[in-house]
Amino acid sequence: MPSPRTRAYLAATTVAAVLATGAVVGFARDGDPDATADRWVSPSASAPAPSPSVSAPPLVAAKPPAGLPVIEYSSGPAGLPADPDQDSTQALTRGLHPESRVALYDAPGGKPRAYLPSAISGLRTVVPIVEERGGWVAVLVPSVNRRIGWVPPGGWTTETLRDQLVAHLSEHALVWLRDGREQQRWTVATGSKSTPTPVGRTYVMGKTRMRGDIYFNLDALVLGSIPEEPEKMASAFQLAHTGIHAWYKESVFGQSVSNGCLRMPKAAQQKLLAEIPAGTTLTVLA
Repeated sequence: MPSPRTRAYLAATTVAAVLATGAVVGFARDGDPDATADRWVSPSASAPAPSPSVSAPPLVAAKPPAGLPVIEYSSGPAGLPADPDQDSTQALTRGLHPESRVALYDAPGGKPRAYLPSAISGLRTVVPIVEERGGWVAVLVPSVNRRIGWVPPGGWTTETLRDQLVAHLSEHALVWLRDGREQQRWTVATGSKSTPTPVGRTYVMGKTRMRGDIYFNLDALVLGSIPEEPEKMASAFQLAHTGIHAWYKESVFGQSVSNGCLRMPKAAQQKLLAEIPAGTTLTVLA
């Protein structure tokens, strides 16, 4: 029997979400079914003698211990630092893809906390790079909210990210940008007061197939974020991920009524599915 987090978070009834790869992942039920600055030198002054170049030694990556946990769809890592720029809407233009799996550290040269695999529940891993320091890069981490992990050089490749999503909860708006330019914006439904849409930066993990007329039988975009207060969810859905999906009832758009997901008009969801690849950042602003 699938684990709770692999059940249908987006289903109004218990609906299996089957990936194109054949893997099964899921979401929680989403509401009722109706529902040196430069120094100036004068021309006559002698130029200062250059200082000898001193390079800082590279930060060595400690060997991961035996038994280091691997991030799964159903379990996120512990001990990683908070995203210091969780509300940033600066476009992130590079994504990291592990060739097999890479260790995430709590700081450059710090302690290894978890492995990031090359795929999670059949979803190919592409995580946005948010910072770089001495060859190490910091990435957004899935299956946990507003956390980053540091990856040492080697064992991964980069991919170009052109798209960006920004959700304004107060306006019930989702904005899609490409290369820094707004392409479209839509009025959407967001999480309710008791089951809010998680704020901060997350990213699109990939797509999962949704069945049912309430979703227009359209795929959903799986997000890296999880419910803020899982104890308020039904027990079967307390380990779920949030997502972006279509919704059949137009009256919900502009309302705070979901279990944390962003509900989209049919045409809007079709556009996102056609344009938004894995690794795309979503910043959710209050």
